[in-house]
Formats: sequence, C-alpha cells, structure tokens
Amino acid sequence: MDKQFYKFTAKSLQGKEISMETYRGKTILVVNTASKCGFTPQFEGLQKLYEKYGDKGLVILGFPCNQFANQEPGDEKSIAEGCILNYGVTFPMFSKVDVNGDNAHPIFVYLKKSLRGFPSGKVKWNFTKFMIDSNGNPLRRFSPATTPEKIDLFLKKLLA
Repeated sequence: MDKQFYKFTAKSLQGKEISMETYRGKTILVVNTASKCGFTPQFEGLQKLYEKYGDKGLVILGFPCNQFANQEPGDEKSIAEGCILNYGVTFPMFSKVDVNGDNAHPIFVYLKKSLRGFPSGKVKWNFTKFMIDSNGNPLRRFSPATTPEKIDLFLKKLLA
C-alpha cells in the first residue's frame, strides 16, 4: 500500500501548515480551483458532495491555482471570501499553488505521476480532480469537465 500521500503538507488559506496525515482514513478529492473560471460554479456541486458524504468519510481539498489564464489572481483573503460568499464552501481550502512546472506543489507532482490522465501527465486546466481512497492510494483522476454530479455516482458506489 502506497501511503506516500500522508507524508505531504500544505499551507491552509489561513497560512497554517497542515499535514495530509490529518485526513488518514478518509476518501479524499483533491481539486485545483480558480475563482474566475468557467468551471468555478463547480464549487457549489463540490460543497454538496462534501455535505452529502462528509459523514461517510469524504473530504474535499481545494488548491487554488493561477496557472491557467490568470483565473485566480487574488490573494488568500479574497479567495477565502469568494469561496465562502459565493458558494458557501466549508471544505478545506489551501494557499495558492502551482500544479505544473518547476514549482509545482509536491502533492500535484505525486498525483500527476500516480494518475497520468492527460498524455503528458500535466494538469490540463482548473478543476482537475484526483480521488484518493481511504488507504491513501491514488484511485482516479477526473477531468475539469467532469461535474461533481458525475463524481457523485462514483462516490455512491465507493462509499456504500
């Protein structure tokens, strides 16, 4: 069993270093987010998934990213306010990260290597989603166009 995911840490939007160990035993959906993207309304669906399956062990981890068409230009405070005010987001959100390139966050380096998806392995756009099972194993990669409602069908079986 590959428990490497739990070795990573990331800074919360509030600037606190969070160990992924915190989420051991949970099914995790890692999402690179942006507040000015055509897919931004997916925040609403992601929040619904979090509310529906949170007590069954699902946690969603949002990682804002400004690498795609400058769609996350704000600072942590404006990101937090936008997510909460516009979409009622209560799942954990982290500080802005790069998902591709030399400065890509280690979590995304690991997930892209484990779940290649796109032929180059790169994250293609905002709202790419990575599912990690409750044992810490990367399970599935979902494209930006895969809606939270479609992921719900997958979660229904996984968390049954």
